[in-house]
Amino acid sequence: MDLTQLAIGKQANVIGVSTHAEDDAIARRLLDLGFVAGERVSCVALAPWGGDPMLVQIGFTRFALRRSEAERVRIEVGA
Repeated sequence: MDLTQLAIGKQANVIGVSTHAEDDAIARRLLDLGFVAGERVSCVALAPWGGDPMLVQIGFTRFALRRSEAERVRIEVGA
């Protein structure tokens, strides 16, 4: 599943980041921000009317991600 499917207050493990091209700047930036395999991520809040952007937390750092960015982060719940 992807990060957009994570409910508010729930945690999951990052599996990886999907790339759309050989030199994908968005995927590279997500990896640089810490969305790497094995990290715990949680959904803190969603914007009203569709949840774009969504506020997520990795460690002690929070990020606001567009849904198009969050869709690239593959997660596993309950691991």
